[in-house]
Amino acid sequence: MSKLAIITINYNDKEGLKKTIESVINQTWQDFEFIVIDGGSTDGGVQVIEQYKDKIDYWVSEVDKGVYNAMNKGIKAAHSEFVIFMNSGDTFYNEKVLEKIENQLTDKYDIYYGDYYRVKPNSIKKKTYPEKLSFSFFYSGTLSHQSSFIRRKLFYDVFLYNEDYKIASDWEFFIYAICHKNVPYKYLETAISNFDFTGISSIAKYKHVANDERKKTLEKYFPLFVNDYILVSELNSKRVQQFLYIRDFAGAWIVLKGILNVIMVFLPKSKN
Repeated sequence: MSKLAIITINYNDKEGLKKTIESVINQTWQDFEFIVIDGGSTDGGVQVIEQYKDKIDYWVSEVDKGVYNAMNKGIKAAHSEFVIFMNSGDTFYNEKVLEKIENQLTDKYDIYYGDYYRVKPNSIKKKTYPEKLSFSFFYSGTLSHQSSFIRRKLFYDVFLYNEDYKIASDWEFFIYAICHKNVPYKYLETAISNFDFTGISSIAKYKHVANDERKKTLEKYFPLFVNDYILVSELNSKRVQQFLYIRDFAGAWIVLKGILNVIMVFLPKSKN
């Protein structure tokens, strides 16, 4: 049994798929199984898979029920001790990532996670994670599946990805496993991946979908914290963040306070 399975999910992103496959097969450490789950692509993605089929241990191209259904297919097809999801468009940070960390993947921890670079068309920004995770961390954040090595057995001990969700199923898995089941985890203190930040989970107009799914998870597994989550969501709203941003600049903050004071003068006084 291999130590690691690399699972790639693809649907109609042949250029991203090719980039991801090249990143995987160019790793200097190669003792892994490579699985590609394609959702019945019609853009030439299957031809890309065929081109690299001698480097792929298992692949399938068929219509699925969404990204988490495809990810669950990958988990079920894997035989390795750990899995990592490197979906179309995502890549390893460099060709030596697996060589650097493979000896750290031991029986001691169930989840290993590292940092990533958020890649947009005109920018690259590093995301660094804390060594200690907490419930408050998961209120507004999550781990990146592109930079997380998860013991495959954990999906059967906890649960597979929730296929009813479109965005937040991996967040649900992490918060439940770490904050409810208290599974052991370790921060790897190194960059693992380049995250293609153009997918649905990264598009602002879908943020309400992610928030709704997170709220459902909290209602199901952590009902006492739902009101706190709503409050945190409000504090993270664009308007509040703009207010806090202004507060950090003394001159702008003085002007804003002056305007607020003027407004208060002309507001009708309440009658006791």
